[in-house]
Amino acid sequence: MTPRVVIIGAGIVGANLADELTTRGWTDVTVLDQGPLPLTGGSTSHAPGLVFQTTGSKTMTAFATYTVEKLLGLDDGTTADGWCFNQVGGLEVATTPERLADLHRKQGWAISRGVPAAVVDAAECARLHPLLDPDQVLGGLHTPTDGLAKAARAVVALARRAESRGAVFRGSVRVTGIAQSGGRVTGVETADGETVPADIVVSCAGFWGRELGKLVGMRVPLLPLAHQYARTTQVEQLVGRNGADARSAGAPHGEFVEARLPILRHQDADLYYREHNDCLGIGSYAHRPMPVSISELPEVGDGEVGERTQPSMLPFTEEDFARQWEQSQQLLPGLQRSKIEHGFNGVFSFTPDGGPLIGESPDVAGFWVAEAVWVTHSSGVARSVAQLLVDGRSELDLHGCDVNRFDEVETTDAYVDETSQQNFVEIYDVLHPLQPKLSPRGIRTSPFHDRQRELGAFFLESHAWERPHWYEANAALAKDMPPQWRAPSRDAWSAMFHSPVVAVEAWKTRTAVAMYDMTPLTRLEVSGPGACAFLEGLTTGKMDKSVGAVTYTLMLDEAGGVRSDLTVARLGEQLFQVGANSHLDLDHLRRALPDDHSVAVRDITGGTCCIGVWGPLARDLVQPLSGEDFSHEGLKYFRAMSAHIAGIPVTAMRLSYVGELGWEIYTSAEYGRKLWDVLYEAGRPLGVVAAGRAAFNSLRLEKGYRSWGADMSTEHNPYEAGLGFAVRPHTKGDFVGREAVEKIDPDAVTRRLTCLTVDDGRSVVLGHEAVLVDGEPAGYVTSAAYGYTLGTPIAYAWLPAGLPVGATVEIQYFDRRIRASVAAEPLFDPEMSRIRR
Repeated sequence: MTPRVVIIGAGIVGANLADELTTRGWTDVTVLDQGPLPLTGGSTSHAPGLVFQTTGSKTMTAFATYTVEKLLGLDDGTTADGWCFNQVGGLEVATTPERLADLHRKQGWAISRGVPAAVVDAAECARLHPLLDPDQVLGGLHTPTDGLAKAARAVVALARRAESRGAVFRGSVRVTGIAQSGGRVTGVETADGETVPADIVVSCAGFWGRELGKLVGMRVPLLPLAHQYARTTQVEQLVGRNGADARSAGAPHGEFVEARLPILRHQDADLYYREHNDCLGIGSYAHRPMPVSISELPEVGDGEVGERTQPSMLPFTEEDFARQWEQSQQLLPGLQRSKIEHGFNGVFSFTPDGGPLIGESPDVAGFWVAEAVWVTHSSGVARSVAQLLVDGRSELDLHGCDVNRFDEVETTDAYVDETSQQNFVEIYDVLHPLQPKLSPRGIRTSPFHDRQRELGAFFLESHAWERPHWYEANAALAKDMPPQWRAPSRDAWSAMFHSPVVAVEAWKTRTAVAMYDMTPLTRLEVSGPGACAFLEGLTTGKMDKSVGAVTYTLMLDEAGGVRSDLTVARLGEQLFQVGANSHLDLDHLRRALPDDHSVAVRDITGGTCCIGVWGPLARDLVQPLSGEDFSHEGLKYFRAMSAHIAGIPVTAMRLSYVGELGWEIYTSAEYGRKLWDVLYEAGRPLGVVAAGRAAFNSLRLEKGYRSWGADMSTEHNPYEAGLGFAVRPHTKGDFVGREAVEKIDPDAVTRRLTCLTVDDGRSVVLGHEAVLVDGEPAGYVTSAAYGYTLGTPIAYAWLPAGLPVGATVEIQYFDRRIRASVAAEPLFDPEMSRIRR
């Protein structure tokens, strides 16, 4: 017997999920929708169906590529022209140098992920899309495997296939509640008083997902927003190109195809275009954000027969489209002889970071969501959700899609509404990898924030935390910095959100002492009589050590993928502090808690703070302030102790992710500002500086320290990631992933996280760039920075395992290739002598 699954929402996501589950043998699947089948009134009903595969996210690209592959092989079986995907290709054009450069960047993303793409000149753009005025564009990105999904038709085909395996689709059924017992779902309640039994409920309700989440007390952080779509009258150049009288071997099955030109994006104007036979459809993100209140949407079938009977299709606001029509006529001069025939404002879901929402409720077992998913990624998301349900894991890394990735403040209505609207505004913008939110800001600050502002901190933002990237007060020290520490000037892109002051902070960390604000890093407390055994079972390292021991360890999934890396300090027999990566770690630990209440897990980040004090003079700074022994013998590397610094109670952990002597010094938030002041004042004679995340990142790469989520994820095993030392199956009992990693031969892995140094000594890349071996795409950059200690840029990249030290590769950086060499790691202090003294 397979579990009873109820999917709420029969649109493109729900239909795909039913198909994926029944493909895997789960046949007790019921799909409910409040609208009539098959056109239920959600976003699928009006989606334009553009599938552009390449984004900045490797996972999202994989979702889209699978959607292409799946829909290409799908036929609705009802008509002679039952195709569900028209692979006309995609063309993104640039009208500014900045956009053209960005298209080169995207082309690198594409080829590193197996998506064919090429940057072409204006003449080729016009050849590919003859409606274009080549004088208006500088070039474009052509992706031949992109195309148009016929979403409504695909839903019919997917539903029919799922039904043939046992799934049931029911329309005009409004869900009013989720039945529960003992913290688990037991069924779905409907407006007719029926309860549909269920072991698993998956909300695929699109912009209604926020309301469905409320039925189980779950915050689903999405905002429904309207997006304009217009259709022109007949376009002269398109007459006779499509339709039954224009069948050709180039069309799918040689049938009526509706479109032959590549889908077109004019992102400098926030516009996109697709053919509708001899008319053109125009979508716009250039208008003001239009939040939609679910309570004000019409019921399915209300109003006149036609498009307005669909709740997701609101009346067209012509005044918001006037400028976009002018820009369209300028780019595509043939439109000057056409008019806007009709349009609508279609409702879609947006989220605080633009990603989809996938995962299980943290409080009600069996209630899952797959929301804020567009047609582009629908099949890929459905496959991953099916894998999670059936196999327990997705083959793709989902940390950027997990509904539980947000901290509590990021799920509040005010935060979700503002950030989602901003994501709508920026959807086609050229955004730098370090681009911070402009608003809301100042939500989460450490106790040192006022002092940091006084020092001229330049703040970036992450999960609503203000994080100093560098301090302008240190600029005055540049005149004293030795020449070998001065980095070459950067190109305009890598110089954004960067300052030469970072070199000063790296120099001072290596030669004197620096203070780093480590407060925003997630800290969890695990306590209780079962705490040690609990952590033993979830991690690769030995937890049953003496009080004061600190352990770097991994959490794996069942297949041996790296779920997270943790730093665990045993502060008492039944008390552990866990340095984690994000809210996802808290969610994972809470789900794994034993039923006997022998373990408690809580997030202590906001009530505590941390200063990293690192550098060769760190002991000279700290020891005079404390009666405890901070000598090497008194507090060895990877040990912790309770202490007092100038009378302030602290926990000192002898760790260093910058590769220098020092400690992470923790205290409760109430003492934080005083601790900062004491340390900073005592450090003045030693030349102490406050240092930011930019220097931290540079120094940690010099030491080869990995960053989870950037350098490795669940898609990688520990041996590939260079973290095999953290796996200790022979010194402890069972743990999650043990069986999988014991089957891995560390010497037989086919790919490795590889250290590279840039041959020209000056070109700094930022991450996600394609890496080529012998001229062919072979991998991609994860983390990169300028190594100030070494005087060369550093990059880490996933590459074939057989590359020897000294081998030459090329990093594709926009429109040029940068030579780099494979290097032995760590690059700095491989003997660890600077840390252990």
